[in-house]
Amino acid sequence: MKRDRQQFDGTEAELAALTREVDEAHRATLPAMYTAAAELGAQAGEKRHAARRGADEGLPDAGLDRRRFLRGLGVVGLSAFALAACSDDDGKGSSADPKASASGQAAPAPSGTYTGDLQVVALAAALENQAVGAYQAAISAAGAGKLGTVPPAVANFATTAMAQHADHAKVWNNVLTQAGKPPITGVPLKSQAAVTDALGKVTDVPGVAKLALQLEDQAAQTYLFAQFNVTTPAGIETAATIAPVEAMHAAILRYLLGEYPVPDDFLPVDKAAKPDDLTV
Repeated sequence: MKRDRQQFDGTEAELAALTREVDEAHRATLPAMYTAAAELGAQAGEKRHAARRGADEGLPDAGLDRRRFLRGLGVVGLSAFALAACSDDDGKGSSADPKASASGQAAPAPSGTYTGDLQVVALAAALENQAVGAYQAAISAAGAGKLGTVPPAVANFATTAMAQHADHAKVWNNVLTQAGKPPITGVPLKSQAAVTDALGKVTDVPGVAKLALQLEDQAAQTYLFAQFNVTTPAGIETAATIAPVEAMHAAILRYLLGEYPVPDDFLPVDKAAKPDDLTV
């Protein structure tokens, strides 16, 4: 049975070790992440030039080559995803096809600026920016003494996670830039007002951790959703290399809250953000 703790009762050494492990996993995925994102950006750039020549709109349909995707993901990514994917649904992970479980395909953005796979890319960049902002706000609140006593290992985890989210946002925005689209510099999400309001109300470390856990769960599940709803292998692989790190963030936050993680056979997608959550 999971426990709802009101304070961090783990050890500094354990939390520091977990933070080092997620940083190592992040660094291990960087080469594959940059390679896949560069390929996706190149394909998007080719699409942009083709559109100028009067070709049909949309990214080139490279086909959903699952074997290639699995080879490109590598053992590290799969292992991290399997070990770190944790659900707070009392162990009720979903084995259903994420494409069927999540509501609908990628819908056009209200302004039409981002379409097709690029709408999912924009959504991912917005989610990463949201996480960066949340961690930054928490770090600032801690520095101002608004969260009570903050163990150094907790502050270190927040700083590490924030930097990793910033790396991910940069990768997604590079894809948008190569496609001739404006990068996502803010948090154009329908949920942002609620997140900002919640951040203003937290008064201790557990409160921040619970909010951060919601964002990490959403990010991890969104990347799983993306793997079944983008059309290019490069897009699939980019999402797949980032998802394990987000899931590991969630696992560490559960540890911090005393909700020791038990891996699910399948990561659910009920909390995944959808492309129509974008407000741009």
